[in-house]
Amino acid sequence: MTDGKAKRRYHSKRREQQAKATRRDIVDAAGRLFAEHGYVGTTMEAIAREANVAVQTVYAAFATKRAILRRLVDIAVVGDEEPVPLLERQGPKTVLRERDQHRQIAMFASDISQIMERVSPLFEVLRVAASTEPEIAALLDELLHKRLQGMRFFVDAVAARGRLRTGMTTDQAAQTVWALSSPDVHRLLTVKLGWSREDYQAWLQDMLQATLLA
Repeated sequence: MTDGKAKRRYHSKRREQQAKATRRDIVDAAGRLFAEHGYVGTTMEAIAREANVAVQTVYAAFATKRAILRRLVDIAVVGDEEPVPLLERQGPKTVLRERDQHRQIAMFASDISQIMERVSPLFEVLRVAASTEPEIAALLDELLHKRLQGMRFFVDAVAARGRLRTGMTTDQAAQTVWALSSPDVHRLLTVKLGWSREDYQAWLQDMLQATLLA
């Protein structure tokens, strides 16, 4: 009996690993197609061909194309497939523990510059699709709202270590950080103007320190 149970657990674990790998292949394939053809121009059948799986497998794994795009964004935000929310990860926790406001902003700018490299291309896909797809417009609004909540978390951490600039409320500060660190601004500076990650990070750090701090 014990050997039988161990064998079943082994097979179950192997199936889980295979299913996870298949989901990853589907997401990667969709990411390539969304970048090349846009959200509207990519079909579930095309994703299946690109991932080298049956279309039924794609539907079984994600049900809708919107779910695949959402998964792409979630992975891009945190950088991996682990089910750990961004604010519970090491970067934001380190910012929260840091006692110097300038260091907090420097760490935030470093983290955001890496996140935006992954996220801003997907936000471009979202914005284009949102003009004709109501469900994507709703998803974009949800993601932008969550970004604003994340910026409030950061601003509260900075305000806990000292005063903000005179006359600036935490709400105004969060909205300012939300705008300056947005995918739109990142894309303008790095894609349209050709800034490097280092250029963008240094600019964002300087802008935030000048804007937020007393």
